[in-house]
Amino acid sequence: MTENITSVGGGGGGRPADTGVSALKGRTGAGTPPETRGKTTIADGVVAKIAGMAAREVPGIYSLGGGMARAFGAMRERVPGGGGGGVARGVKVEVGERQAAVDLDVVVEYGVSIVDVAGGVRTNVISAVERMTGLEVVEVNIAVDDVHLPDEEEEAAPDEGRVR
Repeated sequence: MTENITSVGGGGGGRPADTGVSALKGRTGAGTPPETRGKTTIADGVVAKIAGMAAREVPGIYSLGGGMARAFGAMRERVPGGGGGGVARGVKVEVGERQAAVDLDVVVEYGVSIVDVAGGVRTNVISAVERMTGLEVVEVNIAVDDVHLPDEEEEAAPDEGRVR
């Protein structure tokens, strides 16, 4: 029988400090299967990226992140070397010993059922995080920050190409 133990790594003195990294430990020794020997650590940022990608896959989600987060993210993406770290924008995770909680800030498309989209996001995020990390997702909190209107993109386009 193999038992996987998840703990937050770091620190000393008996109780590990919260370093934002989850460690999955298996039993050791010659009598245990090879896949359970050793320790696997998963950073909070990895869980956030998984959750962000899973949320974006749901039809009806326009983008993730609140108004200011989207504005700063858009500016950061335009700066060379600013990084394309937008996958985790609008995603906050808390990783415990065996569980994770996810908070999402989303913008939905106009006309979709917010309740249905939120349910789809929860299902997809929980499935992806649990399948990829082995952590139990105890909750996915969703804050709908905005509704994307179909004509918003058309209004923004002329500003970008005023001079040719």
